[in-house]
Amino acid sequence: MSLITTSDRLAIFGARGMAGSAISRALDRAGYQQQLKPSRQELDLLDSVGVQNWFAEHQPTVVVLAAAKVGGIHANHTYPADFLLENLKIQTNVIETAWRSGVRRLLFLGSSCIYPKLAEQPIKEESLLTGELEPTNEWYAIAKIAGIKLCEALRKQYGFDAVSLMPTNLYGPGDNYHPENSHVLPAMIRRFHEAAEANAESVTCWGTGSPLREFLHVDDLGEACLLALKQWKPGPEDPSFLNVGTGIDLSIRELAEAVAEATGFRGAIHWDSSKPDGTPRKQLDVSRLARLGWRARIPLAEGLTSTVAFFREHLRAQMARL
Repeated sequence: MSLITTSDRLAIFGARGMAGSAISRALDRAGYQQQLKPSRQELDLLDSVGVQNWFAEHQPTVVVLAAAKVGGIHANHTYPADFLLENLKIQTNVIETAWRSGVRRLLFLGSSCIYPKLAEQPIKEESLLTGELEPTNEWYAIAKIAGIKLCEALRKQYGFDAVSLMPTNLYGPGDNYHPENSHVLPAMIRRFHEAAEANAESVTCWGTGSPLREFLHVDDLGEACLLALKQWKPGPEDPSFLNVGTGIDLSIRELAEAVAEATGFRGAIHWDSSKPDGTPRKQLDVSRLARLGWRARIPLAEGLTSTVAFFREHLRAQMARL
């Protein structure tokens, strides 16, 4: 029996973003047509009174919180207060208001950066809060941990049906390609695309290229969120969040070579070792979600090809404005 129905009014916060739009597409495919998707212009999630008024007016029965202030290493390092304050406010406003408004089920989207920098690999859910965070994104991670724990506390104390998913590095349609504030994969796509267009002799990437990462196509995440909303209800002794990933990692050097191939760049790739590498390895244990019947279906090579094509077709005008 599904924990949500097609008669539910589903509020998706962050529905214009990469993750939120993928979740909306997955819900569309499954027949969930009653979706409330307020834009930033319609609703400022930093405004607690505005959030309360929106819930009172629209009365959603199920909530997906995919909205967040996000960015890569440079952005986290440059704007630590913004990352902490804005994400804490967004999460608290939406989660608390959903609980107080009688929402029946809530899904909070976190991030794999919540785990300790030197966590045992592959990383199990139980690794949370067992060691120090990676300094290059600790502000964002602390905010996300607070969101997970708020959901957990409301579940424990009041029986509020709030659960969380922790996705690995995401990519796909709707990503952010800003030259300074994007994550590693979209930043590479933009850089290698521009180099290919200019017939450049080389591209320089940050770090040594040695860290290992896994990458999940955002449409796979959308299907994972749909499955969790429909089927997953943790027991009293279970963690209140699940990892979402491919279970397969590769080095950043190998990623750069794959992006070069996908964009048609044929020059040399140099590495600036004076720049930070971040966490040495971050591979998720996805066995709990797999036991529910989910697995990633889009291989990286296929996902990169389609993402580069989407970038070139739809985002070149936007890129020029950045």
